[in-house]
Amino acid sequence: MTKTTILLLVLSVVIAGLLSFYQYIYKAKNRSKVTLFLAFLRFISIFTILILLINPIISRKINEIEKIPLPIIVDNSSSISELENTSKLTELFNVILKDKGLVDKYAVQAYTFDEGLKSSESPDFKGKQTRIDNVAKELKQLYRNKKYPVVLLTDGNQTQGNDYVYAFPENIAVNPVILGDTTTVVDLKVAQINVNKYAFLKNKFPVEIFLQYNGNQSVESTFSIMQGNQVVFKEKVRFTKEKRTITVNALLPATKVGIQKYTAVISPLSAEKNKTNNSKYFAVEILDQRSEIALITDINHPDISALKRSIEINEQRKVTVLNINEIKSLDNYNLFIIYQPNSKFQSVFDHIKNSNSNCFIITGKHTDFTFLNKNQKYFAFQSTHQTENYSANFNSSFTNFSQENIGFENFSPLENKFVSIVPKTKIETLLFARVRNVTLETPLLAFTEVNKQRTSYLFGENLWKWRSETYLAKNDFKDFDLFMDKTIQYLISNDVKKNLVVQHENFYNAGENISIKAQYFNKNYEFDADALLEIILVNQSTKKALKYNFIKTNTDFEVVFNDLEAGNYSFTVRETKQKDIYNGSFEVLNYNSEKQFVNPNKDQLTQLAKNTNGNVYYTNQIASLIDVLTKDEQYKPIAKQTVQKSPLIDLKWLLILLTITLATEWFVRKYNGLV
Repeated sequence: MTKTTILLLVLSVVIAGLLSFYQYIYKAKNRSKVTLFLAFLRFISIFTILILLINPIISRKINEIEKIPLPIIVDNSSSISELENTSKLTELFNVILKDKGLVDKYAVQAYTFDEGLKSSESPDFKGKQTRIDNVAKELKQLYRNKKYPVVLLTDGNQTQGNDYVYAFPENIAVNPVILGDTTTVVDLKVAQINVNKYAFLKNKFPVEIFLQYNGNQSVESTFSIMQGNQVVFKEKVRFTKEKRTITVNALLPATKVGIQKYTAVISPLSAEKNKTNNSKYFAVEILDQRSEIALITDINHPDISALKRSIEINEQRKVTVLNINEIKSLDNYNLFIIYQPNSKFQSVFDHIKNSNSNCFIITGKHTDFTFLNKNQKYFAFQSTHQTENYSANFNSSFTNFSQENIGFENFSPLENKFVSIVPKTKIETLLFARVRNVTLETPLLAFTEVNKQRTSYLFGENLWKWRSETYLAKNDFKDFDLFMDKTIQYLISNDVKKNLVVQHENFYNAGENISIKAQYFNKNYEFDADALLEIILVNQSTKKALKYNFIKTNTDFEVVFNDLEAGNYSFTVRETKQKDIYNGSFEVLNYNSEKQFVNPNKDQLTQLAKNTNGNVYYTNQIASLIDVLTKDEQYKPIAKQTVQKSPLIDLKWLLILLTITLATEWFVRKYNGLV
């Protein structure tokens, strides 16, 4: 306590004594024992009140020893039981945890991990996934701004997440204890498959497969891709000690519409023990995108040939050039390209209107804008007999589809009648018109979508020059043809905006968290965060149904299923208010990622130790690990002195004492007739 506090306490005693003396003794005629007792009670009450007001604080210096943390972390995934004697490993874990030298020097703490880090001294080695990078993230949160060592008992084989070698911060020295036999075991493995989710009917789609070999001898095997019982691809592969990885590139035919399932298989060697990693599944959805396009014209122009060649680069599209005077039927076409329409095109526009077909209208010097005004409702035109050259300015804010600027500003101007163009509905402009150096607000290439009907307008002829200039710049037509392909793809697409959009995979591995995401849009196609989505999942074998509600995230809705059995599942996602429905299916494969390894990942664990200034150990070197950690001088306990301040007397007890003295004084006075 400070001198001021002591002085105040002494003064409080004096004040309490004087007041009690004055009130009970100073003018008392009879100084009986009752009077003296009442004076004492009054003294205690006043003194207690004064102590409450002063609230004296006492300070104590406490010396503490702060030990450096030492997390002992053991891999709890099921791959450990495949590579290591788990009972022996549990004993080693306990030996490290209870070593007296370590306990005296460090704050030893036990953890296990599979997908995440858990505080536990009892591993069961049943984890279904391994994420060592999550260990690094959670240690950062647990021990911030501290320098400490870590003992990590693991095989180093990670099944999910990012590369853990560079995940640990610099203040952590990781000492991996490598679990499992590092003796090379012969093994072939289908490591990874890269394939697009979609392919087009009657095309061939590429598949990239990475094969791995573990062994020291040269071996040969056969790699195959199966669809059911049919072999659709086969190739001989040869591995050596130096050539342990082979990339196989296959082109598979898309012969049937729908989701097609395949199995990539590498024939096992006779010496292989682990054959579960010799095959892997993948699926591709085959789409029928064949399109018949009518290019209708009344004149001969180089644009006709340029458009036909550019569009037919995509083998799924066929362009038929029709002279307006020779048309017999328009029923078999998916898209109409109308080149410089005039009054002869009346029947074509009537057909487009009645069939609600999509079309691409290109205007130029020979266009009858008076006719066009009457037969379309998206623009109002006022034209003259003069012509003008219009250059292009790219609109980077265009969002109908993804299109890069291929140098539109440098292309030759397109020629069109000098015409006033006024939109009558909402349009999306990809290219704005420019006359010399003045950018106009009128579109050069624009798109509309009304009542699910898509229309595009190009206001200018001589598009063939753009294609030629693309070739002169890069020695191929690729940029222009891709631009035209995206334009046609947008126009020819039958997909309409959906209110309920669901994302899911065709295959999931057993033991994985199966995530299904959904987005719901209102009538204006704005994301509706208040939607109520539910999913009904049905196991096709057992017919067992599960019903869950989606959980709202920042940008979508999500539901996650844990521990689904292997098998085929169908599901229905429903928006409960508007009753929109999406039906889908997926397959859970009987695939255990933890059984894909035959050796510990010694190289990565060694690199991890090197990056963090730690050391690599094996299970027979635990004594050496303990000795190094015990003698390491950079991890000494830190002596700290703290000042602990506390009230001289707890306020609670002072209030109780005050209540007792005041109550006792009142009762004594009442009993003796002094009140």
